[in-house]
Amino acid sequence: MRKYTLSFVLILIDIIVLIALFYLTLYVRTSLSDSSLPLFKTLQIQDFSFVIFVIFALLFYEKIYTLRYDFWQETRKIMKSLFYGYLIIMALLTLSKVSQEYSRLFISLYFMFALFILPVVKRLSKKVFYKIDFFIKKVYIVGEESQIEIFKKEFRENWYLGLRYSDSKYDTVIIASKGTDAKTMKRRVAKYLQNHTEVYIVPYVSSVNFANSNIMEYFNIRNSTIQVENKLLLQHNIWIKSVAEFFMTLLILPLFLTIHVLITILIRADSKGLVFFKQYRLGKNDNNFICYKYRTMYENSASLLESYLLAHPEEIAHYEEYHKYKNDPRITKIGKILRSTSLDELPQIINVLKAEMSLVGPRPYMTSESDKLGEHKEFVLKVKPGITGLWQVSGRNELTFKERNELDVWYINNWSLWADFVIMMKTIKVVLSKVGAR
Repeated sequence: MRKYTLSFVLILIDIIVLIALFYLTLYVRTSLSDSSLPLFKTLQIQDFSFVIFVIFALLFYEKIYTLRYDFWQETRKIMKSLFYGYLIIMALLTLSKVSQEYSRLFISLYFMFALFILPVVKRLSKKVFYKIDFFIKKVYIVGEESQIEIFKKEFRENWYLGLRYSDSKYDTVIIASKGTDAKTMKRRVAKYLQNHTEVYIVPYVSSVNFANSNIMEYFNIRNSTIQVENKLLLQHNIWIKSVAEFFMTLLILPLFLTIHVLITILIRADSKGLVFFKQYRLGKNDNNFICYKYRTMYENSASLLESYLLAHPEEIAHYEEYHKYKNDPRITKIGKILRSTSLDELPQIINVLKAEMSLVGPRPYMTSESDKLGEHKEFVLKVKPGITGLWQVSGRNELTFKERNELDVWYINNWSLWADFVIMMKTIKVVLSKVGAR
């Protein structure tokens, strides 16, 4: 009952939004009185209903109304549906005899509005619904205690899922395979499938994002395989990422120059010294390069640190694990703000323009950290480091050096343009909230 009620409500809301978008687009298009635009023939909602039907059918095909996706995965599926919907509508109009009756500009504006408004409405509506206990789906998790705790924490923090852990009267079962032998897994799957229609299995291999993988079916032998690729080491992906980041850099360059002027004034007013801090970092193929950052420390930082460590020797052990000090005496007042917001990394736009770094990628490791990269060193250094990355948006200051390294490996293995987009959006949140995002 809960499942069908929520699906019905979400479908109803989307239909209302799609109809409302029609009138919004109609208002905007009729307001455009430029003589260079083609003559616009006013449409009626019934004439446009087939467009709404196509979009709704594609959203339904992506299981938007039946599965509980994470916000970013659902937004990706909404955008995918709208993209294919736009192509389908344009193709239908081109091939049909009524193509002259529909404005291409009107349809383009409609899909552009839908691209932004649908995910926002979806987020706002779920924010309301999931405050009501009736709409919360109860999930039971089977597996090692550490795995159970990871999912329980995610359910508490990620309200968009509308999920809650429960060991009684649950609707769905998640079976974590880590630490479980094949025989036990087979028995558990069979057991819970007898009484529950929804059983999810967490793969043992956590370094691969199976959501982007292809599943190949071998029906004759009743087996299937999962295709995995090293995404960021494929030549065509490297080219796609480079082209996308080149145009993105050109777009943000004016904003960077404006912010740079303001930060320069603040740094000079706060303490004596240069605006930029330059340091050699490990680059692609283990080639060192000069990495640019805003100066966040006092000029006499070495003597300040020496005195501080003599008074606080426990900080030495903390640095060994996290490669950061809890309370670094070398950092200036404006430096603390720049670091907490990651704005100190902004001058690395220069490194991007010099083709030494990417906008998104593994963190640029210091040369002194080379030996600590261990078995992953050669792999991580096969790609350009990034201004931002998974480390910066995954609770950066709370992570150990090993955990940061593992995030970089995961990013390279599972790269996609969408992943870069999500990291960029989360980076904005980090900058605005001055904390490491999840």
